[in-house]
Amino acid sequence: MSTIFSQIVEGEIPARIVYEDETTVAFLDANPLAPGHTLVIPKDEYERVNDVPADVATDLYATIHRMVPAVEDAVDADATTVAFNNGEAAGQEVPHVHCHIVPRFEDDDAGPIHAMFGQRPELDDDELDEIADDIESRA
Repeated sequence: MSTIFSQIVEGEIPARIVYEDETTVAFLDANPLAPGHTLVIPKDEYERVNDVPADVATDLYATIHRMVPAVEDAVDADATTVAFNNGEAAGQEVPHVHCHIVPRFEDDDAGPIHAMFGQRPELDDDELDEIADDIESRA
């Protein structure tokens, strides 16, 4: 089943496309968090970041790298939050990898990404070392 983003790529659903190349497309979010909120996607469907092949990931990052200053300049933003929601539990609503470029302004009161989490885990050094070792062994 084709996602809404694939339908945008195919031209079946209209979108305000701001950039397109052979493997990626960028368009304004239909439900923006801020003026200029832009999504960058690979044209092919991949559900999660870890599903994206390395060559497509390189192209995707290159497009993100290109679009961040373009978005900031277009809306005179002070900064941007650049993020992926990777999986449903992380808030990913469309199962097609997409990067959010959200313009930020000094007075937007949105806070840092750390503000998304109410209570943080209390981890001691041994627990942190164990987690770091486990991640390193899987990388």
